[in-house]
Amino acid sequence: VKKEVGDVTILVNNAGIVTGKTFIDSPESLVEKSMEVNIMAHFWTYKAFLPAMVAANHGHLVSIASAAGIIGVNGLSDYCASKFAAVGFAESVDFEMRVLEKSGIKTTIVCPYFINTGMFDGCRSKWPRLLPGLEPEFVAEKIMTAIRRDQEILLLPRILYFLLVLKHVLPVKLTVLFLDYFGNLRIMDTFKGRAKKD
Repeated sequence: VKKEVGDVTILVNNAGIVTGKTFIDSPESLVEKSMEVNIMAHFWTYKAFLPAMVAANHGHLVSIASAAGIIGVNGLSDYCASKFAAVGFAESVDFEMRVLEKSGIKTTIVCPYFINTGMFDGCRSKWPRLLPGLEPEFVAEKIMTAIRRDQEILLLPRILYFLLVLKHVLPVKLTVLFLDYFGNLRIMDTFKGRAKKD
């Protein structure tokens, strides 16, 4: 890309895969693949494109993580680990740019609930009015708006901001009861995932 296009000023890390198995049932090869795609790819793209952004003090780093990158989900241990890593990595690099006084380099971390792309087919919220599956076009529009506004973090739907605050304020036992009430402890029970192509 650097040879054909040159320096990149907006980097969007959006690749992601999901095994949809409990930790005990996840083969090591799939766990490794989740890590390679969901977080290691972020390291390599930042290594490739961030130095030119730093030199120019201009650029925007967009990390498409997940709501599963801010709260653990039963049946998504490897996915959550990789998405928590994506959030932490993007946040840390943002802090590094601030310390280096590279104010022209912006960071946007995106943590959406399930997007209706087929990746999480079969998963349904117990309360779809509060936690609906999101349409890709809606998410893309919100991401573009967040980039234009230099918004540091974008949680979709908006109720996730409230749930994130509760997670950090409530005792763990109460958080678990809350998650159970919303059906999130069993959200992966009906997981099918994207149909495999022949």
